Amino acid sequence: MNKRSIATVSLSGALDEKLRAIASAGFEAVEIFENDLLSFGSKPRDIAKLCKDLNLEICAFQPFRDFEGMPEPQRTRNFARAECKFDLMHELGTDLLLICSNVSPSSLGGIDRAADDFRELGDRAAKRSLRVGYEALAWGRHVNDYRDAWEIVRRADHPAIGVILDSFHALAPGFPVRAMASIPGDKIFLVQLADAPKLELDILSWSRHFRSFPGQGDLPVGEFMQAVAATGYTGPWSLEIFNDQFRAGSAAQTAVDGLRSLILLQDHLAPDWPKLVGEPLAPKPKSSGTGFIEFAVNETKAGELAQLFSQLGFRKTGKHRSKMVERWSQGKVELVINSETDGFAHSHYVTHGPGVCAIALDVDNAGLAMQRAETLKARTFYQPVGPGELEIPAIHGVGGSLLYFLDQAGKNWDTDFAPVASDASTDALLAVDHIAQSMPYDEMLSWLLFYTGILDLKRLPQMEIADPRGLVQSQALINGDRSLRFVVNGSSANRTLPARFISEFFGSGVQHVAFACEDIFAAVAAMRARGAGFLDIPDNYYDDIEAKYDLAPDVMAKLRANHILYDREGDGEFFQVYTHIFDERFFFEIVERRSYQGFGAANAGIRLAAQAREVRPSSVPRA
Repeated sequence: MNKRSIATVSLSGALDEKLRAIASAGFEAVEIFENDLLSFGSKPRDIAKLCKDLNLEICAFQPFRDFEGMPEPQRTRNFARAECKFDLMHELGTDLLLICSNVSPSSLGGIDRAADDFRELGDRAAKRSLRVGYEALAWGRHVNDYRDAWEIVRRADHPAIGVILDSFHALAPGFPVRAMASIPGDKIFLVQLADAPKLELDILSWSRHFRSFPGQGDLPVGEFMQAVAATGYTGPWSLEIFNDQFRAGSAAQTAVDGLRSLILLQDHLAPDWPKLVGEPLAPKPKSSGTGFIEFAVNETKAGELAQLFSQLGFRKTGKHRSKMVERWSQGKVELVINSETDGFAHSHYVTHGPGVCAIALDVDNAGLAMQRAETLKARTFYQPVGPGELEIPAIHGVGGSLLYFLDQAGKNWDTDFAPVASDASTDALLAVDHIAQSMPYDEMLSWLLFYTGILDLKRLPQMEIADPRGLVQSQALINGDRSLRFVVNGSSANRTLPARFISEFFGSGVQHVAFACEDIFAAVAAMRARGAGFLDIPDNYYDDIEAKYDLAPDVMAKLRANHILYDREGDGEFFQVYTHIFDERFFFEIVERRSYQGFGAANAGIRLAAQAREVRPSSVPRA
């Protein structure tokens, strides 16, 4: 089976920190990047021992630059340099040296000249039982195509010389991968994998700063892997990622994300290619919406939140049999207020303040959902349950909150809750439309991989939203029937509303929950009658809407009077209104969709500006 590997350049920290994170995540092999070794205080033999203790095979040492096609005296010097690296590799305990195609202005072209250089180097490597792999850099001076690199290796015709294939260098320039089928599998010494978003950049800058793990970008990495697998290649699949966010983030989390990406690629392509080491992945659960949303608060805030729920039309329908926990219901929406002074919810409240501590997702099979999540290295959650209480499987999600998996076996509310009689009424709110979570921008790729890997969610195009104090990146995730929608927001500007939420909430989390209704005007009127208040939207916005769309005068009047925002996509219409921010933490949105699939992105800047006016000036973080 192909081993799973990652290059140390992909992670942050010192070399020993990187190696421990790589081993802890579950990789079997590692590429040692030269700069990581040169800047580290220990000898190569010490690194070799550490890798052995961590059960990590060093599958390659890299890179060796500007080797082939050099004039004298540089050519002679290059062979001397290579001999020194061979000595180092002997101490490291690895047998493969990666040489990337020459970028030096002094280099001379010619496939035969390069092949002669590699043939001579192959003789030197073979005497030490070593191998040399040749990789075409997409910006190489004379060789920038893997097909040319293979032709040089083929003409060198030496058992110690092989080719190294890198998905980025093949896919970013748009080279066809079908030609890989002509390369014998035993002449491919290493395969490196990287994805990347589609960007209008020169390829060197694109590669050096914006590579990502497979599944986090837009390149057809799966097609590349299928083409390589068709050759019969049995060596390591190694991640080589150059990304500024990864190099500034947690080595442990980056390593877990990397392994998760490889497992997902294996699952996506199986059974068409040889499996990597590791357990099989359970199928994705079919999701069908939100089972409940749990809020952690103290006793005082519990009363205030209950009042807001009541104003929005929710009814108290249950009281936990042994805990300070209440159930509030409307339509298919189930909300839980937890003001316990012990347990997970209390810990979440102490750490983050009032807010969502758990989300339960309706799935067809909770057991398989947990199995898939655990294989993908999600952190499972367990806490003791009382006699007769339901035990619902859960994992840790964004900001340390919980993500429960709820199937039919876990939906018996009467097990934990004593029913509370409530007045019968017509429910205006029907279901949870979407849940929006804010996080640091450099965490977005990680959580997008988490959600799309574990659940049946697909990404919509990422959008930039203008906050009065900076840009916010927004990415929506939806399931097939659109019964489950997450919106993930991140900002690198430290004064935007999402950034302020993170700094005051002490971490990532749910910033708002949107509820769907059939008649937003009737729903808002009823809510106002119960005392609910909504975000104030300036008249200037409605003047623009009136000029832009041919809406009936009575509709425009109701939009203005109720501070309801409006958007249109083709024949689809979207209406949305926002509550005031609760305790300066989170807020709610009421939406009505009329054949509309988006999220009102055109109105997001208006909403953010209105919320910024409501924020206490003293609470806005300083730059």
